[in-house]
Amino acid sequence: MKSITSLIGLILIIVGIVAFAYQGITYTQREKVAEIGNLKITADTEKTIYFPPVLSGLCLVAGLVLVVIGRKSN
Repeated sequence: MKSITSLIGLILIIVGIVAFAYQGITYTQREKVAEIGNLKITADTEKTIYFPPVLSGLCLVAGLVLVVIGRKSN
């Protein structure tokens, strides 16, 4: 149980650091604009999922707390 707490804390720390570094994920989505017979017209649109810095900080703090709790339990 102690090692699981430390492992979850380490994962949260890594997620927090990566979220601070990238602050969002951008991806391209292809949408169908029109279709007339065999002719298909599509458009590529970029969409972004943002990670707020507050959420990144909370992941880091929660990860640090879990690692400290896991170490003190030993």
